[in-house]
Amino acid sequence: MSKKVYDTRFFVEYYYSKDIGTLQKLKDEIRKSKERYISAIVIHEVYRLTLKKEGRETAILRANLLEKDFKVMKVDSIIAKSSAELRHKYGIPMVDSIIAATSLFIDATCITDDPHIRSIKEIHTKWITSV
Repeated sequence: MSKKVYDTRFFVEYYYSKDIGTLQKLKDEIRKSKERYISAIVIHEVYRLTLKKEGRETAILRANLLEKDFKVMKVDSIIAKSSAELRHKYGIPMVDSIIAATSLFIDATCITDDPHIRSIKEIHTKWITSV
C-alpha cells in the first residue's frame, strides 16, 4: 500500500519528541511517503493539544501546515458509519475509530502506535520502527 493515513500520535511524537533518532525516523517517513492523508479529526486533536501547550499562533500555523502537506479527509456519512461499526466491534474511542475508518475507506496503511487502532483487524498499521 502506498497510501498512508497518519494518526495523531505520529504528530505528537513529531512535535514533542526529544529523541533525535525518533525525530529523524519521523522526518524520513514523511519524506518518502507520496500519498499522505490525515483525517480532519487529526487536525482537531493536534490543534487542541498545541493550543494548550504552545498557544493559538502555533496551533494555527501547525493546522495550516498539516492542510498544506497532507490530503485532509472529511468525516462524511460513509466514514461515520464505518467508524461506528469499528467502534462497536472493538470498543475503541470515537477518534480512533474515525482515523481507522478513514484508513479503511481509502485502503491505506495507518501510521500509528496506538493500541486501539493497531487492534483493528480490518486495517494495516505500521509504526516508524517498522516502516
